[in-house]
Amino acid sequence: MTTYALVRPARLDLHSYARATGLHPEVVRRLVALGLLEPARDARGELCFPPSQVAAAARILRLRESLSINYAGIGLVTDLLDRIEELEATLRNLSRRD
Repeated sequence: MTTYALVRPARLDLHSYARATGLHPEVVRRLVALGLLEPARDARGELCFPPSQVAAAARILRLRESLSINYAGIGLVTDLLDRIEELEATLRNLSRRD
């Protein structure tokens, strides 16, 4: 069975994303190259970002400015924070079953 989306998913192009996050487009490209942001590509092959990536940029900026972590370290910290969030969610689900 084939399904079709009724609405096009919201996406921000590079410049709209840069404005929304307060980052220069070149910084956004650098964060993408480092694997810190996960954009999609549009039909022309241009970067486009789901709205959830605005929060990801805010998290990166908080870590960079508050803790003075370099971009390589930010990748590790965000991976660990994501893993902690998954483990906490699993723990909550297990405690609800009891």
